[in-house]
Amino acid sequence: MPTKQPHSPRGSRTTTTGLPWLAAAALLLAFGAAAEPVTVASVASPGKVLRVSVQLDGGTPSYQVERFGDTVVAPSRLGFQLRDGRLDRDLEVLGQHTRAFDETWEQPWGERRRVRNHYNEVVVQLGERSGAKRRFEVVFRAFDDGVGFRYRFPAQPGLREAIIDDELTEFAIAPTATAWWIPAGEPIHYEYLYQRTPLDQVPLVHTPITLRSKDGLHIAIHEAALVDYAGMWLRRTDGQRLRAQLSPSAEGWKVRRSLPFDTPWRTLQISDRAGGLVESDLILNLNEPNALGDVSWVKPSKYLGVWWSMHLDHESWATGPKHAATTAKTKKVIDFAAAHGFRGVLVEGWNPGWDGNWVGNGNDFDFTRPTADFDIEALSAYGAKKGVHIIGHHETGCAIEHYEDQLGAALDLYARLGVDAFKSGYVCDDGQVDRRNPAGGPLWREWHDGQFMARHHLKVVQEAAKRHIAVNPHEPIKDTGLRRTYPNWISREGARGMEYNAWGQPPNPPEHEVNLVFTRMLSGPMDYTPGILSLKGRGGQAIPSTLARQLALYVAIYSPIQMAADLPEHYLQHRQAFRFIEDVAVDWEDSRVLNGEVGDYVTIVRKDRNSRDWFLGSITDEHGRVLPVPLGFLDPGVRYRAEIYRDGDGADFRSNPFAFVRETREVTSADALVLTLAPGGGQAIRFTPL
Repeated sequence: MPTKQPHSPRGSRTTTTGLPWLAAAALLLAFGAAAEPVTVASVASPGKVLRVSVQLDGGTPSYQVERFGDTVVAPSRLGFQLRDGRLDRDLEVLGQHTRAFDETWEQPWGERRRVRNHYNEVVVQLGERSGAKRRFEVVFRAFDDGVGFRYRFPAQPGLREAIIDDELTEFAIAPTATAWWIPAGEPIHYEYLYQRTPLDQVPLVHTPITLRSKDGLHIAIHEAALVDYAGMWLRRTDGQRLRAQLSPSAEGWKVRRSLPFDTPWRTLQISDRAGGLVESDLILNLNEPNALGDVSWVKPSKYLGVWWSMHLDHESWATGPKHAATTAKTKKVIDFAAAHGFRGVLVEGWNPGWDGNWVGNGNDFDFTRPTADFDIEALSAYGAKKGVHIIGHHETGCAIEHYEDQLGAALDLYARLGVDAFKSGYVCDDGQVDRRNPAGGPLWREWHDGQFMARHHLKVVQEAAKRHIAVNPHEPIKDTGLRRTYPNWISREGARGMEYNAWGQPPNPPEHEVNLVFTRMLSGPMDYTPGILSLKGRGGQAIPSTLARQLALYVAIYSPIQMAADLPEHYLQHRQAFRFIEDVAVDWEDSRVLNGEVGDYVTIVRKDRNSRDWFLGSITDEHGRVLPVPLGFLDPGVRYRAEIYRDGDGADFRSNPFAFVRETREVTSADALVLTLAPGGGQAIRFTPL
């Protein structure tokens, strides 16, 4: 369980605003001052970096964010479109209170062990002046590196259930900005290449969306603690004004909740540096603490599998002569894992249902028994003797209730066999998730990030936690930091992954993984499945990467579980490079971004939680880079052996991707290295105290 260590003896402090101030605001409204917005509340961040102001304009609420006095978010509307009428007009302030909060808590696993959670908060209570007298609260938390706000619907006589047709929340970005985004409301969910356009040209988009102003201010808009609610998309209305658009529901509304309830947090991470967005813990801090207690059974680790072979079309998920999930083939992978220090072996296609067209049609899947050629009992025992755990797999084909009908029994099977982690899948077009129609007739269709799927994913995670099993969903709902509350939600996909390099047209260009660091990765860990040292996809398709870059991805793309995704024989062909994959850690004491620009390049260092080693990963786009890197992150007065895995002379992802050098040198914290990255290249370094 995370331990709470107060950072300041002051702890939390609450203040209630006096009524005379509210009365004055009411008088202004009564005597015709409503033509001008009235500031009814404000809160500054602990270091006075940011200030949030809440305003009423003729009964319509809005908020504004300033940074050192400069407007970052211009007045932006708050409120809802409910089924029984809008809730953003004719409002008055019923009360407000503030508090200061400061703690340091410990992650059971993560990018860093200790996380400081330091903010000032204001809660503004709003209610209708007439009619049904419905009321709600808006909670703002101001951190030095960003802002989170959420709506709270308390129990009340006039509103027992809220049917939300949409949120009216806006984000009116004040400085002229460039945006990095992927489209929302499209078939393949989050699996798109990131586009870079002026903010005033973006369409309907997913979050996180990352912005950079012309003056170099970096802003990321996302959400935290998405529980029993629809995921938030962003639709540009005019200029640089974005408005929340909730993911649809088959039932017509976006969200249906009984009161009381809280919405997810709407988040703004704000930093001078691109790396500051990556280093921010705001999303985690806006989630509730660990609800599971002792989670020492969640094991960050590296794993192997038969996955890449199937994407190469050498083997298949379906049964038959090409079937990958056989007892004999799996034993060979277990042997390789044991020989090279890997804890897990992922096996997909082990259960009935893969024959025929299962995509978006998962009603033939059986999650409680294996195929005839896969002895799951014997393989679990065989792996256990060698210290290797089978990693389970549940592909649902988006037949959600069919999967939930078997979920308990399927997880009981895994628990009995010592399978303590599994990957799940939701392969179907977005908007085509199966849901039973209670009235009979055609199936209802849901989106991957609607309220129905938010409930489903959390149910899977909670049921798995009861059995001490970790979950890694692919084609998932977006990450919103719930790993803090449920630390067995260990990773997920949720972006265009490595498999597109096997068969995608186009494959992932070098800028894609750099973009991921500053966009998708702001939401949480990603199971990107790096380490393709063969640099070849299906039919010999070239992967846009150098050999050294594949190693650097283990540090740059964070996940507490990392796959060595290539075939075992390819690792033996590149033994020098494979050594880094064997050695690299996955669980970290600390993480820092040394340099980087969105879509261009990034260098990240991380300290192993279980040793004194540091690891560095640096990647670039299609342009070569020379990056000076001071080593001040190392412990002073200690000499380190730097094992350097770098691009060789003449390396280029297009013409000479295998040019590669492994070398060692001694360094201290007073030294600096110069990283020379080839076009599409990278560099990985392990620093070990001597």
